Amino acid sequence: MSDGTTFVAAAASSRVSRHAARGYGLVSGSFLLFATSAPLVVWADAPGGVLLVVRYAVALAALLLLFARRRPLRAALHARRWRRLLLVGALDASMMLAYFFAARSVGVALATFFFFLQPVWVALLAPRFFHVATERIVYAALGLALAGMTFVVWPSLAGTSHVSLVGLAAALASGWIFAMFQLAMKRPAGEVPYETLVTAQCLVNLLLLLPLGLWQFLGAGHGLTARDWIAGMVMGLVTTALANTMWWRGVARISVQHSSVLGLITPVVAPVYAFIFLGQSLPASTIAGGILILSAGALVVVVGRGETALEAPP
Repeated sequence: MSDGTTFVAAAASSRVSRHAARGYGLVSGSFLLFATSAPLVVWADAPGGVLLVVRYAVALAALLLLFARRRPLRAALHARRWRRLLLVGALDASMMLAYFFAARSVGVALATFFFFLQPVWVALLAPRFFHVATERIVYAALGLALAGMTFVVWPSLAGTSHVSLVGLAAALASGWIFAMFQLAMKRPAGEVPYETLVTAQCLVNLLLLLPLGLWQFLGAGHGLTARDWIAGMVMGLVTTALANTMWWRGVARISVQHSSVLGLITPVVAPVYAFIFLGQSLPASTIAGGILILSAGALVVVVGRGETALEAPP
């Protein structure tokens, strides 16, 4: 009887480990895809708001076609569920607008540093949301990751003499909103089909960003270039439809503290993509910082507990 119980427990533990491993793989892969957005925006000519509208329009069309038989938006029609999905979409759109404003006000390096402080806020706020203490290994990984981020952004910060306080506030706000987005999505990620989540997210973002996109498009005084269409199509299909689908499927399987740390993959990989596709320089400090950040991600994957059963939102 004891042997049988041990076997069942071992089998259950193995299933949980595979479940978490798949979640880590999906989330890590999604952040690798998200990192292509920055080089594409730099490569394109259109204003950011216009590119975002094209991005979400393409993604929404692709998702509705892909999931047509499942009727992805039907599951979102429940009033209580739709309000939460609307909140998630509003947070997502606000986060991107705040980050884009900060990048243009204080520079990409400083905006990115504050934006990717979000794992710190998640680690501090998650215990209040889920009544589970953040693991010590997460704090150790955060220390390692923040040291790495300092290495990555230091070459750009060294020459900064004047900084806009409004831009800094926007950068800080973008990181806070990103943290709140991840905490707010935890319940729907476990309750709502992933195809509904990703489709509703794209729909809400498109509706919220459409006025800004139209205003910027009319203000530009010219149409979209071939580069704009290519960038918008790639961002819509790859960095939005595919990446968000992977992300929603993955975050339901692992701790939100862990998924937030894995988000630091994006600022590590984005300069590499810029080096490969745009010919931008790749300083040694960026490489060193990237190694530290990736080590932090590996730390939470290997040592931390990935099971989401520990997180039960009230």
